[in-house]
Amino acid sequence: MIPARRFLLSPFVGVTFIVVLVSLYFRSSFKSPQHQDQKRLFSAEELALYNGTDETLPILLGILGSVFDVTKGKSHYGSGGGYNHFAGRDASRAFVSGNFTGDGLTDSLQGLSSSEVKSIVDWRGFYSRTYIPVGKLVGRYYDSQGNPTKHLKGAEAKASRGAQLMEKQK
Repeated sequence: MIPARRFLLSPFVGVTFIVVLVSLYFRSSFKSPQHQDQKRLFSAEELALYNGTDETLPILLGILGSVFDVTKGKSHYGSGGGYNHFAGRDASRAFVSGNFTGDGLTDSLQGLSSSEVKSIVDWRGFYSRTYIPVGKLVGRYYDSQGNPTKHLKGAEAKASRGAQLMEKQK
């Protein structure tokens, strides 16, 4: 046999090839929990379980229907923390209203100005950069398939108008 052919048919190449295939299989089969959770859909009831009162669960927060793991900020979002009212729910409105009680802790943006909605979208950007996104909250902003609803598209369009208004004011 010619040397190249002998090399390609050697047990060393065969074993190496199998190792590479097995490693590629496991690499695609075992995605990181962060990647898997990206597709997780939460109901409001499920999200409420992650409010920081159960030490065995992560602390989650929703904003505009996007859900983030804020456990690394436990001193802020956990029980007794100054931002605990955001944990386990989507309280998008409270990010600009400052109303952290009852009716103020809602995901409704009804009646907010375009600059206020832009501020909420900016807060969502902050959470995206600072914390781990783990899924979506089914309801006002995402449907049961995880697709954006007309409310999310409307909020983003209103935020865009708010950005344009702020730019004109400069």
